[in-house]
Amino acid sequence: MKRINKFLGIAALLFTMSACEKNLDITPTQSIDEGQALRTSSDVEAALIGAYSDLGDADVYGGNIMLISELLGGSNLFNWTGTFQGLTQLYNKSTPVNNVFVRDTWLDSYQVINDVNNVLSALDVVLPARKARVEGEAKFIRGAVYFELVRLYAKSWNDGNPANNDGVPLILTPTRAPLNESSNVARAKVSEVYAQAIKDLTEAEALLPAAQTNNVFASRYAAAAMLARIYLQQGNYEQAAAAANRVITANRYRLVETDAVFPFNSQNLSEDTESPAEYIFSIAVTSSAGVNELNTYFSTTGRGDIDLRDAFVAQFEPDDQRLDLIYRDGGLRTAKYDMVYGNVPVVRLAEMYLIRAEANFRLGTAVGASPLSDVNQIRTRAGLQPLNAGQLTLASILKERRLELAFEGAVLHDIKRLQGSIGPYAWNAPRLVLPIPERERQVNPNLTQNEGY
Repeated sequence: MKRINKFLGIAALLFTMSACEKNLDITPTQSIDEGQALRTSSDVEAALIGAYSDLGDADVYGGNIMLISELLGGSNLFNWTGTFQGLTQLYNKSTPVNNVFVRDTWLDSYQVINDVNNVLSALDVVLPARKARVEGEAKFIRGAVYFELVRLYAKSWNDGNPANNDGVPLILTPTRAPLNESSNVARAKVSEVYAQAIKDLTEAEALLPAAQTNNVFASRYAAAAMLARIYLQQGNYEQAAAAANRVITANRYRLVETDAVFPFNSQNLSEDTESPAEYIFSIAVTSSAGVNELNTYFSTTGRGDIDLRDAFVAQFEPDDQRLDLIYRDGGLRTAKYDMVYGNVPVVRLAEMYLIRAEANFRLGTAVGASPLSDVNQIRTRAGLQPLNAGQLTLASILKERRLELAFEGAVLHDIKRLQGSIGPYAWNAPRLVLPIPERERQVNPNLTQNEGY
């Protein structure tokens, strides 16, 4: 697993142009000469590439943000057989405050935020023709990361009053030198963090071009897709349907129907794997850069530490072609992440159809299409007979979501918003919220700890 200079907490996150290197193994400096850093448009754009590189770190969108959700929320779906103590603790819901994965996801996520804060602080030097794109990409990254942090390290939006519950620190300006005690940042409220994420992503959607050269750079529709997720998590179904509809009706993505391993690159183990047309935003992995921790733990081409439960597999209808993504190799495995090289999917088109279907069904509306039509898009792609109007229920929509998005990082957050349970744990159990890392609280006494830790 990738580990890079993780000894600094939020209170000591330092700006360094080493973030612009693809291999982040340069020791951070204590400060930066303002006369040397981010003087030109090229400097700022290089810093933005560094932010993307950090975003793809193992502990962020290189896989562990999704893996943590699966380990905390997916014990009804699979058995964890791995030997990494920190991951076993997450699966067992016995996470201590010094868990290394909890610590590193926090640290590396705030490193990404610091990267883009530096970019945003230097927009004045960016060439006018590039300024909107650079600002939009930086705000997409910051908004997405704050959304991930607040739903992992704080109570769910629907658990009590989000205006009263502690979220995570909001840091919107760059750190270029060691902070002193007066700079320690307390936790913002859950509602404030959501508001900042929505603000960043809304502005990103307005600033960004309709499409980038590929889906490893944020586009207008990547921002809309992330907004659809946030609104769904809040239960704001009108806005969720509208955001998902903007992505779908753009007609820039399509449901992939090529072979039994759609829409993943499971069987293509070469470095030349093309990202599926279904991916709206993803993280690139090649032989020289990038990491896919979902491959590490889910696939037998990696460690193969996750063994699917028979009861989960039994939920698929016999003719469901998604069963071709499940195979037996010592135990039942998912082939979603068998690719050695290829993009790690962060958000894809199928999810937008499912968000629009659920939101429209709950509202009794048909924004863009009827809920029945959207669900049947997913079912027919999987080789199943379409449902008729009498068969469409909220439960049938949620079942398609559960099967389609399995092992992609949605399970914990869906259980929380739908107020379900995970074994003996209710959806709002304190052990389903990550602790604030012990080291962070030692450095910053203004950080409160979560209930139960």
